Amino acid sequence: MQQTLDAAVVLLSGGQDSATCLAWALRRYQRIHAVTFDYGQRHKIELDAAATISTMAGVSQSVIPCNSFTALGGNALTGTEAVSATVRADSQLPNTFVPGRNLIFITLAAACAYQRGITEIVTGICQTDYSGYPDCRMDTMVALQEALRRGMEAPFTIHTPLMRLDKAATWSLAERLGGQALVDLVIEETVTCYEGDRTHRHAWGYGCGACPACQLRLRGYEHFATR
Repeated sequence: MQQTLDAAVVLLSGGQDSATCLAWALRRYQRIHAVTFDYGQRHKIELDAAATISTMAGVSQSVIPCNSFTALGGNALTGTEAVSATVRADSQLPNTFVPGRNLIFITLAAACAYQRGITEIVTGICQTDYSGYPDCRMDTMVALQEALRRGMEAPFTIHTPLMRLDKAATWSLAERLGGQALVDLVIEETVTCYEGDRTHRHAWGYGCGACPACQLRLRGYEHFATR
């Protein structure tokens, strides 16, 4: 495998966190390739957002089909179950938790990177402000990085720029990276809402305003805007 350290693969979902990580990567690498996953999510608006953002950033993008999660079922993001703000009694995890999603996404991103001679992988995973997902924790990323290195015999590094940041700090990072222009892009173009709502416009962007993802984004923006 011919390796280059001036390039990175960025996981780009079309949401606030991944868009901020793309801006972070653009400051550090000469060449970026974005990967987006079509995994049978309950709305396709985030796929459109990812395509728009990658075009605006001038980076190449691959959309990788990964819809086995729909067949597995059991969660609100790939099924018909309503999104809940509470946790399940049996697992103590939200019903928006898709088991294995981040593990599989990053593994596929690493395979995509391998084909391009890239070892740097950037993801917006964060354990400070998160929904209790065990695959968003730092210890999970450390273990996965080691597994990828061993399994593909390549010195992969998983970068998690947002791992220790809350949502207010993520807004601030976007401002530092790209000024008001990047903040405006996050507001206007990214989709965080679990319902994929692009009809209701708020100061922090589009969304239903009620789902856990919208509420987290709202609280972060309020702290950022009033700092």
